[in-house]
Amino acid sequence: MRSKHILLFFISLWLGSSSLMAQTTSADTDSIPKRIEKYGIRVGADLSKLARTAFEDGYTGFEVMGDLRFSKKFFAAAEIGNETRDWDEENLTATAKGSYIKLGADYNAYNNWLGMDNAIYAGLRYGFATFSQELTSYGIFTTDITFPTEIVNTSQETTGLTASWAEFIFGVKTEIFNNLYLSINLQLKRKISEDKPDNFDNLIIPGFNRTYDSSQFGVGYGYGISYLIPILKR
Repeated sequence: MRSKHILLFFISLWLGSSSLMAQTTSADTDSIPKRIEKYGIRVGADLSKLARTAFEDGYTGFEVMGDLRFSKKFFAAAEIGNETRDWDEENLTATAKGSYIKLGADYNAYNNWLGMDNAIYAGLRYGFATFSQELTSYGIFTTDITFPTEIVNTSQETTGLTASWAEFIFGVKTEIFNNLYLSINLQLKRKISEDKPDNFDNLIIPGFNRTYDSSQFGVGYGYGISYLIPILKR
């Protein structure tokens, strides 16, 4: 009888150990790697404006851009820049120059795979610019084809102009190296307000781009590089 009790004891011990090992193995097998979300400040520059400055006559500009992630899908965003751009047409030459700031937020609609940190995003901005317009020369309109159009060379500069607009932005950000991103975006803008020079319209507004007589809308684009400064990981 004593031998039977000893044998039952060892059988129970072996079964208990087997069950414990099976549970441990099952837990290891069923465990799913946790996604690590990076939160921080991302800062960078618009490469398209730097390229235009280098290769396009009559244009000088730069833009510093940044965003701050404050939830899983939403980012506070801002762009600050300066532009000087010449308008050179047959009967009109002018120069617009000034600075601008755009503030808003982006929503990332892309669900990243494990280990990825990319974005397909849409956002809204409020833009504000302070600038000047300088009229350099203009042609006097005439219906008499006998005489050529008279060109008046002048230098009329109006300073202290302001403009504001709303902007919808759609873009893509891709992490090419750890914390280093390339991005491209398209912008649709709608003017809210603007100051105009006397007897002259704003042909270009820094940050807004070219204006059109028959429309309050404008368009733009950007191609940037940025670096994420991680603050915390979740």
